[in-house]
Parts: sequence; structure tokens; C-alpha cells
Amino acid sequence: MQFQLSGQQIEVTPALRDHATAKLDRLTRLDDKLKSLAIVLSVDKLQHRAEGTLGVVGATLHAEATEADMYASLDVLFDKLVAQLRKYREKVSDKHQREAREERQYG
Repeated sequence: MQFQLSGQQIEVTPALRDHATAKLDRLTRLDDKLKSLAIVLSVDKLQHRAEGTLGVVGATLHAEATEADMYASLDVLFDKLVAQLRKYREKVSDKHQREAREERQYG
């Protein structure tokens, strides 16, 4: 999986990069077929913002988080991406189960 962490008007420190890569394990545990993850960090006055775009097979998931602390915004961002990825994986697996059930029934 390709992982890109960039900053807009902010320098990405090694501590921020380590924090993001540590959280990355949560996504890879849910799905090992992830294509890419691009995170953009920015600061507007006192609001720290993290935007993430996750590329999976068949879809692109996007989430944003704005908090008072950059580490907190990264945590919220990964929570949102995990929730979206779970929902997407359930949707895909339900579709495949329905197709198999219809094939057995009408076969």
C-alpha cells in the first residue's frame, strides 16, 4: 500500500509521521487489499485539520477531522476511515452473499 503524508503550511515532523503510521495498522487489519492512503495536514488559526483519502479496490473513501490538537485530529480521522471501511466491506460481503444465495435458489 502506498502511504503519503503531507503538510499544507505545516512541517510534518517525524513524531507526526510515526503517529500516523502507528494508526495505519488499524486499517490494514480490516482489509489487506488497500491501494493507497493520502493524508494532508493543515492549520487554520487554532484549528488543526487532517484530511484523508483511502483508495480501496472498487471505491475511494474520504474523511476530514478538525480538532484543537493535530494528534487528536489524526485519531479522529483514522476513526472515521475505519468506520467507512467497515461499512464498505460489509456492503461488499452482503452483496456477494446475496448473489450466492440467489444462485442456489434459482440456480
